[in-house]
Amino acid sequence: MAMYQNISRAVLRSRSASQPIILCASYHQKVIDHYEKPRNVGSMDKKDINVGTGLVGAPACGDVMKLQIKVDENGKIIDAKFKTFGCGSAIASSSLATEWVKGKSVDDALKIRNTDIAKELSLPPVKLHCSMLAEDAIKAALKDYQVKQTSHKKEEEKRNAIAQ
Repeated sequence: MAMYQNISRAVLRSRSASQPIILCASYHQKVIDHYEKPRNVGSMDKKDINVGTGLVGAPACGDVMKLQIKVDENGKIIDAKFKTFGCGSAIASSSLATEWVKGKSVDDALKIRNTDIAKELSLPPVKLHCSMLAEDAIKAALKDYQVKQTSHKKEEEKRNAIAQ
């Protein structure tokens, strides 16, 4: 981990054999913090009607994100979990996304944008796709939750109609 803290990419060039130049690009401290101490890692029961699951991926880089939310009867997100296979920026984006959605209403969670995540983590342009995945995962989890709720309400209406 310490290696990632100091150097995420090194490029060696030399003006002459005796004077090499080493250019380094480092992860921002907030990315390192979420990567080394990710928040809300785990899974929830995807069959629970109050749990929404979003699974998204980026074929270009191979990152895969699963983000789950649990919503109470008032429409407030009471828990969030994630599992991510990807780089430090993808893990940090997922971790931050779960922190941000907790305590928000479903409508407010839909307002979280990748640009906000990227800004908070100081992601460089080459890593913006990680914050886009996090936004997509939030939206997918919320959509899954809403589909489950709609389906559940229709089933209850059918049962009530049959009972009468």
